[in-house]
Parts: sequence; C-alpha cells; structure tokens
Amino acid sequence: MTLKLTLFSQEVEDFVLELKLDADATFFELHRLIQEACHYADGHNHSFLICDEEWRIQQRIRQTDTGDTAIDEDLFLMDDTPVSDFLEEEGQHLAYVFDPEEQRYFLMELSENLFGQPQPNPIVSRRHGKAPAQYLTDESEITKPEKSEETDNTEFYGDEDFDEGEIDLEGFEISEQ
Repeated sequence: MTLKLTLFSQEVEDFVLELKLDADATFFELHRLIQEACHYADGHNHSFLICDEEWRIQQRIRQTDTGDTAIDEDLFLMDDTPVSDFLEEEGQHLAYVFDPEEQRYFLMELSENLFGQPQPNPIVSRRHGKAPAQYLTDESEITKPEKSEETDNTEFYGDEDFDEGEIDLEGFEISEQ
C-alpha cells in the first residue's frame, strides 16, 4: 500500500508538499524526503509527532536517542519505525519538527491510502510554494506585534474623518417584544 501525505506550513501559507511513500518505509525515509524537498541541511533533534484529531501529541518518533525520554515513555527511533506502525487511517494527523530548537514544525495529514499503486521510492508528487527557511535569522525571524507601554484610547482608526451625519440611526432601531 502507498500512503499519500500532505504537508503544509503555518509560517508560509502557500507552501504545500504532497508526498507518496510505501507504507513499509521508515520514518527516517520520510524525514530524508522532506529534508531534500525543502533543501534543508540534515541535523539532529528532528522528530515526528503523531497527533490525534485535535492535534494533541500522542507519540514522538525521534531521529536519535537524546537520553531525555521519560521512564514510562516508549522510545521510537526513525530508523527502526515503519510509517505503517502509526499511520493507517486517512485523515490522521502528524507533525514534523524540523527546527533544531524544536520550536518550528510542519503539519501533516495522511490524505489517502493508495492500493495497487506501489511506490518503491518515496517521492514528492506535488509541490506548491517555497519552504520556510530552516534556520531563523534576524531578517527571517517571525515577528509578533509589539505592545506599546502607553495606550492612548482617545484616537481610533478613522476618527479624524468621522461625520455624525453619515450614520443612519434608524438602521440601529431595536424593537422590544
């Protein structure tokens, strides 16, 4: 069976990859395909997060054993874990952590199970847009709006051109029953 996965980024809205691979391929093969498709340098701390339908993490598949796995947590490594061990139903969610600091990731979904269409080597079957930069720099860093220390509530957007005569007060009538 061949799995078709759709990968997308929350950072770059128009970036989408459609990936096809055999169900018996390992997570490491999927990792390499994503790295090559995005032109990322290989490193450490990459992982896959198997998620439920609400995107809550259920299981982590790591690239290497970092030694920080809890005693009661199973350790799954990419090299040893077939994708079919965790993905079988269409619509299943997972995330791919590509940032060495484990802060940035791609969201993925098992979009289709393809029967009778063997895929001996993992491939990118569709690509749209450009992948986000692997490493954030000062120029590519995601910026959040800054809050000013002083908030002046006396000015509102558009209030300098406000004309009370333009308001149709009858349109705001409320009838009580």
